[in-house]
Amino acid sequence: MSGRQRTLFQTWGPSLSRSAGSPSCSSGTERPQSPGTSRARSPAAAEAADAQPESDDDVLLVAVYEAERQLNLENGGFCASAGALWVYPTNCPVRDYQLHIARAALFCNTLVCLPTGLGKTFIAAVVMYNFYRWFPSGKVVFMAPTKPLVTQQIEACYRVMGIPQSHMAEMTGSTQAFTRKEIWHNRRVIFLTPQVMVNDLSRGACPAAEIKCLVIDEAHKALGNYAYCQVVRELIKYTNHFRILALSATPGSDIKAVQQVITNLLIGQIELRSEDSPDILPYSHERRVEKLVVPLSEELAAIQKAYVQILEAFASSLIQRNLLMRRDIPNLTKYQIILARDQFRKNPPTNIMGIQQGIIEGEFALCISLYHGYELLQQMGMRSLYFFLCGIMDGTKGMTRVKNELNRNEDFMKLYNHLECMFAHSRSTSASGISTIDKGEKEFFYSHPKLKKLEEIVVEHFKSWNAQNTSEKKCDKTRVMIFSSFRDSVQEIAEMLLRHQPVIRAMTFVGHASGKSMKGFTQKEQLEVVKQFRSGGYNTLVSTCVGEEGLDIGEVDLIVCFDAQKSPIRLIQRMGRTGRKRQGRIVVILAEGREERTYNQSQSNKRSIYKAISGNRQVLHFYQASPRMVPDGINPELHKMFITHGVYESEKPSRNLQRKSSIFSYRNEFSSVSDSSCPD
Repeated sequence: MSGRQRTLFQTWGPSLSRSAGSPSCSSGTERPQSPGTSRARSPAAAEAADAQPESDDDVLLVAVYEAERQLNLENGGFCASAGALWVYPTNCPVRDYQLHIARAALFCNTLVCLPTGLGKTFIAAVVMYNFYRWFPSGKVVFMAPTKPLVTQQIEACYRVMGIPQSHMAEMTGSTQAFTRKEIWHNRRVIFLTPQVMVNDLSRGACPAAEIKCLVIDEAHKALGNYAYCQVVRELIKYTNHFRILALSATPGSDIKAVQQVITNLLIGQIELRSEDSPDILPYSHERRVEKLVVPLSEELAAIQKAYVQILEAFASSLIQRNLLMRRDIPNLTKYQIILARDQFRKNPPTNIMGIQQGIIEGEFALCISLYHGYELLQQMGMRSLYFFLCGIMDGTKGMTRVKNELNRNEDFMKLYNHLECMFAHSRSTSASGISTIDKGEKEFFYSHPKLKKLEEIVVEHFKSWNAQNTSEKKCDKTRVMIFSSFRDSVQEIAEMLLRHQPVIRAMTFVGHASGKSMKGFTQKEQLEVVKQFRSGGYNTLVSTCVGEEGLDIGEVDLIVCFDAQKSPIRLIQRMGRTGRKRQGRIVVILAEGREERTYNQSQSNKRSIYKAISGNRQVLHFYQASPRMVPDGINPELHKMFITHGVYESEKPSRNLQRKSSIFSYRNEFSSVSDSSCPD
């Protein structure tokens, strides 16, 4: 296994090599057939062979097939000759923590928690490849929650271990059912979304018993009845003999959520590293996190005061009936009202029956909608609130009863008309997200003081960068990413930054679904935006949560979080976009009051989780029946190897991006620069 080897597949040779002198196991350069039938011949072929004198080669073929069939029965398909070693690539610099985690994950179901950018995909590729070698007739599956992530990960894994593309396949819901069945039959390494996996398991298209390694990306999603959980529940109906490797930047939002992930994914151990872990410090760059608290403007405070009066008018009925126990209306949350409604549904008071229950359900629905608007006002500003209320009042949200109730409230209509006078011009946006407001036609109105602060931070970043760098096209060498949870806010931020072209070239980045004010991006369009951001076509990306998880958007120098979330997962994912190859800066902009308290609680939850996992292990209960997968008496030895690979052949990017993107795209002549570095 030395010399001029290109890939390990050429070393092990084909499964039924005519030149072999003894039974062998293979990673296979030929297209593999489904296990159990791959080495067998059809009856017609068998008769034809019997009619001819048997050559030594024919006898050898039969002997090899019988040996492998017996091996499959005895050791679950494990190949002892391949299993004498486990292979670790040296085509990327060897990092001790990755080597340690990969070794541990081979022998026990493992949840790997690494900060974004420190090589979770690399570890997964190593583990997948070794199971691919060890089980020549088995299947290896990689699940990711979104189509763009699936597309990204299949290429990333290829770049690490060089598994031939003819042995791999990507499947989505748009792949026809009969085609997916063929892929399951003919391919060995499958990349797909969990919902596709659930569908194929339920239809019997997926050969569940043949799966030997299951990789789960963004594993913190494995809560409740999420598709990841369904897949694992279905698989264990057929076999317990498969390895699970779960990947996440953070294990969960709190200890209860972490335990759910462990239970649902049959996790036997956690490999956790934080930004401060000694073994990753040499490979990570400083990430400065700054918290900026912005007080509400007088105008925003006045709007908030008027809105609270409206909340009091509609929530008072539920409070009087003791259905809302908390009477501090300004500090109530939408989530608390949802919990109160759920409690009402489970245990309705005996004095409330029939039509009264329907009336109360309507009151709950109205309060939930109004409190959602209240949170938008506090976090995003007056324009986001107005756009949300427009969706109710023009009927696009289908909330007829809520609309009628609000129409009858004089205070609400007064506030709504006031907002309409301020922002009606901003709604002249086509379904494709193309604004009719020309640059300089009307002075930009800052609907929240956080917007002004955001603008100052981004403009100052580019000025400072240009002052420190003397090369041409200085702004092309730095990237900024801005996160906001709602599309209306994303569009508002991009409109604000549009005024600073060409220094700031901003592009929006949203999910698939289309709204009234902004059209969604298809998978190909998302990938094209990422490609142009990486290559310098845009230097500022304004994204919803779709940009938080997994996608490799390249090196970013400044991350700005325009809102705070209760779950620490969201912030950790956002922070992971920077500090990969050089120092990064993260700025969290918070409105004074509730949003600031939410952020502080999130940080406290994060510290509690890491302390529980790294400290007292008895807090969490791990799965005790994790299979070793390697037969007793066999202890694979580490074999480091430089592995080269060919050029990955991907689908051509979408040509329709400019047609469907918003005005915030910057038409440019920058060429794409491919990234040949090892994947994160």
